[in-house]
Amino acid sequence: MSDPNTFTLQLEQVQDFEFRVKFDWPGVPDLLLDEPEPLGGGRGPNAARVLAAAVANCLSASLVFCMRNKFRQKPGPVRASVTGRLDRNERGRVRVGALDVTLQLSDKAEDIHHLDRCNEQFEDFCVVTESIRSGIPVGVRVLDAAHRTVYESAGAEKLAA
Repeated sequence: MSDPNTFTLQLEQVQDFEFRVKFDWPGVPDLLLDEPEPLGGGRGPNAARVLAAAVANCLSASLVFCMRNKFRQKPGPVRASVTGRLDRNERGRVRVGALDVTLQLSDKAEDIHHLDRCNEQFEDFCVVTESIRSGIPVGVRVLDAAHRTVYESAGAEKLAA
């Protein structure tokens, strides 16, 4: 039996900057990664976009888990938007400088019991966000169905206008 705390993904170069990712999860299709033009062909997302998607996915799942599993709510679907910013470090190398995630609830805040308690704790349980946050600032905002901000993390970058 394998260790549930470890995982191994396989990457294989297809051509140029295209790589096929093979996941260690049964039934999960391969993912094609590529760099945008002019470096690559843009035939798939690049690593920075996959990182941003992973952060938004983890935050969304963590909030849904809190509402559904911890507080037995039945919220509608959650949507997420993530904006990333690329910066150059002191050596001129491109790095992910910040990520700004907005989670959009399908319900009004007053219709979700214990939303305030979920807002206080869901980020802390997000494995990906909390793993990268020491190196990349991640701002998080939660909007309800009326587009009211019901939560905003300290230091949110507000990259998305």
